[in-house]
Parts: sequence; structure tokens; C-alpha cells
Amino acid sequence: MRATFRNLYDQFNMAAFIRDRRTHAMSVLRWALILVPMAATVGTLCAAFLWSLDAVTRIRFAFPWLLYLLPIGGFVVGLLYHLTGRSVEGGNNLIVEQIHEPGGGVPLRMAPLIFFGTVVTHLFGGSAGREGTAVQLGGSLSGGFGRALKLDTQATRILLMTGIAAGFGAVFGTPIAGAVFALEVLAIGRVEYRALVPCLVAALVGDWTCLAWGIHHGIYHVDATVPVDALIVIKVGVAGVVFGLVGLAFAEANHALGGCQPTPRRD
Repeated sequence: MRATFRNLYDQFNMAAFIRDRRTHAMSVLRWALILVPMAATVGTLCAAFLWSLDAVTRIRFAFPWLLYLLPIGGFVVGLLYHLTGRSVEGGNNLIVEQIHEPGGGVPLRMAPLIFFGTVVTHLFGGSAGREGTAVQLGGSLSGGFGRALKLDTQATRILLMTGIAAGFGAVFGTPIAGAVFALEVLAIGRVEYRALVPCLVAALVGDWTCLAWGIHHGIYHVDATVPVDALIVIKVGVAGVVFGLVGLAFAEANHALGGCQPTPRRD
């Protein structure tokens, strides 16, 4: 009798083990079918963005007088946002808010607006970085995928993080940095481990897709034979602390003046 119960117990455990493995396998397959097309789409759009930046930069150097049209370009971009993009004026902050507390979602129109606005700014000699554009392109497209697939709140949060990773990794050619950047969106210094593999996969696929379109990133040579100066290391360390404190002060002032409170760290 004891042997019979033991056999039944072993069979039950084996069935539960197989059922769990099947569930995990289906979850991995489901996320792969979502992440790969999404990251490839983000990588393709980032490739078009980088190609456009290179093209307009060559035009600006060929025609220096375009700098005088910068106010007009700024007015056009501002008017376009005023007429069609009020729901996306939050930019990166909107994406971060949706990751923290998913609500209305990230509108798909954010992608073409930030694409056009950044390219026009570069055309007329304005100052606009790529990191914000990368985050908004990835966040907007991943948000669109999430709505189309009717994902739940938790899956939407992870998908937004993977979109950020794909955009950052593709624009800068740094997939690992893109994945880490996206993982620390919820709280600086703390990692959302559930999104670790999805973010890394999305960042790699986004970067590979961008490279597959023939887009190449700048290569910077570092001479490893230069001796390390202890004084320089100390200065760099002090500068890093100062930069971090300034960034913290800016973030806190931004939250205070914006009428909102910083999101608390999760312990």
C-alpha cells in the first residue's frame, strides 16, 4: 500500500513538473513572438532616424545659412506639438510614469513627432540629443504593440521597458547599456529582474536590426598605453560625484516645480 501511494505521489510530482515546464516554455515562446518583432521595428525606425540625422547634418554644413531659420523650425515643431501632440508633451517623463503606474498608455503619435522634431532641430543647427529620441521611439512603439495585443498591466510595464532598451541600444550601438538603463527606470540602483532577459533580448535585436540596415556607429580609439595618472583618477571621481549631485538637484527641482512628488524607492 505504501509503495502504491509512493508511486502515485511520484507520478503527481512528475505531472506537475511537466506542466510547469510547459507553462514556462509557452511563456518564453509568447514573449519571443512579441519582443522580436517589436525590437526589430524599433531598430528599423532608429536606423531611419540615424540616417536622417546624418543626411540633415551634411545639408546643414553645406548651407550654413540654415542656422538663421532655426526660430522658424522651432516654431513649426512647437505648433505641431500644440495641434497634435499635447498628449505626448510629457516626453520621457510620460513613459516613465506609465512604467511606474500604467494608465492611459503612451500614444503612438509620440514616435513620428519626436522623429520629425529632432531631425528638424538638427537641420537648422539646434541642440538636441539622441537619448530622448531613442527612449520615446522605443516607448511609443512598444506601447502600441501592448495595446494591439491587449496585454495586462504587468506585461505592459515590462514591454515599455524593453522598448526603451531596444531604442537606446539601437541608437547608440550599446545593447548592454540600453538594457541596464531600461532596468533602472523604476528606481536608480535597483534592477527589475523580471525584465532582465526581455530587456537584454530587445536591446540586442534592436541593435542588430539597426546594423543590418547598414547603419554604423562612431568608433573611438582608446590608447591603452597611456599611463594612468592618480591625480586624474581623483579628479574624475570628484567630478562624477558633483555631476551626480547636480543631476539629483535638477531632478528634485523638476519634481517640485512640476507639482509632483518623486517616486519612492522600493525596498
